[in-house]
Amino acid sequence: MKRRNFLKTAGALSVIPATGVALPLKSYASLSAAASGKKEIYEWRIYTLTSDGKLLDSFFEEALIPAYKRKNIKTGAFRLHRVNEGEKDKRHVVFIYPDIETYYKVKKSIWEDREFRQKAQAFYDTSAPAPAYTEFESYLCEAFDKIPVHRKPDPSRTLLEIRIYHSPNEEANQRKVKMFNSEEIDLFDKVAINSVLYGEILSGPNMPALLYLTWYKDEKTRGEAWEQFRNHPDWKRMSALPEYANTATRNQSIFLSPMPWSQL
Repeated sequence: MKRRNFLKTAGALSVIPATGVALPLKSYASLSAAASGKKEIYEWRIYTLTSDGKLLDSFFEEALIPAYKRKNIKTGAFRLHRVNEGEKDKRHVVFIYPDIETYYKVKKSIWEDREFRQKAQAFYDTSAPAPAYTEFESYLCEAFDKIPVHRKPDPSRTLLEIRIYHSPNEEANQRKVKMFNSEEIDLFDKVAINSVLYGEILSGPNMPALLYLTWYKDEKTRGEAWEQFRNHPDWKRMSALPEYANTATRNQSIFLSPMPWSQL
């Protein structure tokens, strides 16, 4: 596999591991998925802001996320860990569904939620003539076989990282997913690259691709973890295997901080 060259869209960071491997989250969604044998569905949104984000943050905190919570859907909400000069600020939100059927039902029924509509209307009225964001990207993902239910980050986390791996074709993407399921996630666990979720992207702005989210206590521990990973004999062995060649040829890494009301 070609050496990874990650694009740091949220600013350069020094690298790290965390305090340990996180345990699976015991929530309605995770219990439902585990009991049914189904894999979770992740809806990941990336909003590009037009201002300081206060209006959108209030909408998330007071209207949207409480509405999803009433439907037993866990939500993670994040800001960029660092905004570079000249870079537009963004918000990342992920909704965690126990299955695709629930995703469809919630997308329809959210507009029938009277409390949500009442609390959200001020935001809609204000942001229609003066948009709070230019647009949002949306990725619909299915959890990997290896981790069909997300893991909850430790409360000590201050840094999360989403990585989006783009493959040259769909077959190469399937081989990269297999690499994670068979070996790479196990190595992450060994070196304290703390997994939250992994998703094969079913629909998104750039295909084929996959994404995953990890957490760390801070920038230093992240750097230490990835240094261990790069130098680990298991990585050197698997990255040289022909079945994993050219599986992820364009990669993006984005560093995030959790919002105070994030459930991840």
